[in-house]
Amino acid sequence: MTKHIGLRQAERTIAVPEGVTILEAALADGIAYPHGCRSGRCGACKSRLVSGEVDLLDHSRFALSDEEKAQGLILACRAIPATDASVAWLGGDEATPSHPRRRLNCRVTEIGDATHDIKLIRLAIDGADPLGFTAGQYARLTFPGAPTRDYSMASAPGDREFEFHIRRVPGGAASQRIHKLLKLGDPVLMEGPFGSSYLREQHAGPILCVAGGSGLAPIKGIVEAAMARCMKQPIHVYFGARSECDLYLVDHFEGLAQRHPNLTFMPVLSDAPMETRLRTGFVTDAVAKDLHDFDGWKAYVAGPPPMVEAAMQVCKARGLRSEDLHADVFFTPEEASPRR
Repeated sequence: MTKHIGLRQAERTIAVPEGVTILEAALADGIAYPHGCRSGRCGACKSRLVSGEVDLLDHSRFALSDEEKAQGLILACRAIPATDASVAWLGGDEATPSHPRRRLNCRVTEIGDATHDIKLIRLAIDGADPLGFTAGQYARLTFPGAPTRDYSMASAPGDREFEFHIRRVPGGAASQRIHKLLKLGDPVLMEGPFGSSYLREQHAGPILCVAGGSGLAPIKGIVEAAMARCMKQPIHVYFGARSECDLYLVDHFEGLAQRHPNLTFMPVLSDAPMETRLRTGFVTDAVAKDLHDFDGWKAYVAGPPPMVEAAMQVCKARGLRSEDLHADVFFTPEEASPRR
């Protein structure tokens, strides 16, 4: 039976069909509900249940703790209404960016190999005004002959072209076709922007960025935007990869760090030979060893689910407030709400 859910900030009541989550219904109604992973792992859609009852699907305890549930908080992406209800998403320190969502025709202007399994692809808009977005957000792309998928923008706002890092996923219907068949000049439909793991430009405290694999894409956009806006606080970037062949854009980030004394960049290899000159181990262990107090920080984390959850645990154990952790979870085809 359909339930009716009042959304305080949107000043609207939406109909939520049986078995559908509050977030799914809100997004389908065109409401810019703050969200990230859409699978209960990141906490970006954390909300207060003002009235009514919901059933919560499985979720990470780092995204929503038992204490928070006892305080009346829910995750909209995992909340299926049991009754009519009223919900208010958590406001945070800055409003969700008010960029209009658009559908744009683009063309492929560059295809390059970032690593053995990550393509760097650039798109240009065909005869339209640039797409407004905030660094760290993502777009929904439809490549020729491939299903629609979400990919984070690696470019900073204002760039003439859009940069994406697309990892080849075994069995991935979209990524396999992109890696094998995409050509220069191919048309691409782009819709966006989406996502709430974006740069908080008014934040003046230190910043931690943790990327795993192609999760470097949104982190690159965030860092470049912070540099362009002359943000002077310390910015620590950690990039985790398995081996040296999985690293990319190292020279680019090292060059940024040389030009901006407040920026540090640390690549970390989890599966490297003993003779490597680079730091080894899990990237989150490196963060835990180097940094001990995240009170007043912002953290931006992007990559595979295990790395994101480990980063959440490290950050929260060192005093980071839940509302100051912004996560972008990249999924494999076997997982829900995939970001390939």
